[in-house]
Amino acid sequence: CAVIEQLGQKPQGSIPMATGGWSETKAAYNLFAHQEVAPQKILEPHVQCTLERAKDHNVVLVAQDTTELDYTKKSDIEGLGTLNYETRRGLYLHVSLAITPERLSLGLLDSWSWTRPFEDADSESIRWIEGYQRACEYQQQLSAEGANTQLVYMADREGDIYDIFAEHQRIIQRGEFAADWLIRSQHDRKTEEGEKIRTLLGSAEPLGEITFQLPKGRGRNARPVTQTLRAVSVPISPPQKGQPVVTVTAILAREENPPQGEEPVQWILLTNRTVETLAQAQQMLDWYLCRWQVEVFFKILKSGCKVEELQLEHVDRIQNALAFYQIIAWRVLYLTMLGRTCPELPCNIVFEDEEWQAVYIVTKKEQPPEIPPSIDEMIRMIASYGGFLNRTYDGPPGPQTIWIGLQRCKDFVLGVEAQKIVSEKRR
Repeated sequence: CAVIEQLGQKPQGSIPMATGGWSETKAAYNLFAHQEVAPQKILEPHVQCTLERAKDHNVVLVAQDTTELDYTKKSDIEGLGTLNYETRRGLYLHVSLAITPERLSLGLLDSWSWTRPFEDADSESIRWIEGYQRACEYQQQLSAEGANTQLVYMADREGDIYDIFAEHQRIIQRGEFAADWLIRSQHDRKTEEGEKIRTLLGSAEPLGEITFQLPKGRGRNARPVTQTLRAVSVPISPPQKGQPVVTVTAILAREENPPQGEEPVQWILLTNRTVETLAQAQQMLDWYLCRWQVEVFFKILKSGCKVEELQLEHVDRIQNALAFYQIIAWRVLYLTMLGRTCPELPCNIVFEDEEWQAVYIVTKKEQPPEIPPSIDEMIRMIASYGGFLNRTYDGPPGPQTIWIGLQRCKDFVLGVEAQKIVSEKRR
C-alpha cells in the first residue's frame, strides 16, 4: 500500500510531512475518511502475512496488552471517550503481537481500538477472552494448513480470567486445536481441596534457581535478578456455578535476596502446559519475559510514530490511521530484533536494492558491492543517522535510533537517483 510506504518512510512526521505533496496528503486523508475503509480490512493482509511467517517456527507467542491513547489536548476530535479520569479524552488500543521465543516480532494477529464512557471501565475483560478465542481460530487455521506451529497466548494480570482457562478445556474436549496459554496470576485462586494456590506454591520443593538481567522499567533500574522457581499442578475451583473444573500449572518465581533498597522481583504464572523440571519452568519464564516486546511496540507507536499527535476530525479516522501506523511500528520492531537474532542474513531480504545501495553510498562514500551487506551492518548504518554511535563496545542499536534513521532512507534514495540523472545528462 502506497500510504503505508509513505508513512513508514517518515514515521515521526505528520501525515502532510510523510506524504510529501498536497495531492498525496489529500489522498491519505480521504482514505482514512472512506466509509468502506475499516481498521480490520487494513490489517487483514498484514495478519495473513504474520501467519505465514509463523509457519517457520515451532512455537509462536501471542502477547496481548492494552494501552491508552491520549487526545485530551485535541478537543476538536469528535467521538473520543474517557480514559482513567473523566477529564481525560482518548481511546484504548488492545493488540495481539506474534513473537518468537527469541523475541523476534512476526507481526500483529489482532488489534482492537475503542472508546468508552467513564462508567464502563470494568466491562472490558471481554477483550482478553475474545483475544484468546481469536488465537485459537488462528491455531486451527495453521493446523489445517499443515503447519507444525503451536501458538501460546500470553497476558499480564488483567488476563487472569477463568473463562480463558475453561475455553481452552472446552476446545480440547471437542477434539479441536487450541492455543496454549501463559498468564500472570492476579487472583489467589482456591483448589478443589479448598487450599490457596499461593500457599501451595510457597511450600513446594524448589526446582532450582535462575539468573537474568531485569530491564529498566517504570521507576526501576536495570539489574541482575536471581530467582528460585517452584511449580505445582492442581485442579482449581471455578468461581461461578456451571463452569468446569480446570487443572492449571502454577509457577512461582521469587527473588529471595534482593539488593538493599530494592523490592524483590516475584511472578506467579499460570499455564495449561506441563512444568515438572527447572528447564520447563525456566522456559515458561523466558517466554513470559518476551511479553515486554509489546511495551516496546507501544513505545514505537507513541514516541516514534507519534500517533497521539494525529490531526484528524473524527475518532473513526484516527482508528483507520492507527491501523497503518501499527504496521509501521511493527516493521521498526522487526528490524530491531532481526538484526539481533539473525545478524548474518543479507539485508536485501527486507530492504529494496535502491534502499540499501543508497544508504551504503551515503555512509561509505563508495559504490555498493554486488553482494548485499548483512542485515546487522545495514541496520547499524541506518541507526547511525538516528544517533547510534556504533562504537566497538556499544550493543546493538535500539528502536529509537532505527526509526529516526529510517526517515533519512527516502532522502538518500532520492539523492542518489538525482545524482544519476545529473550524471547521465552530462554525458
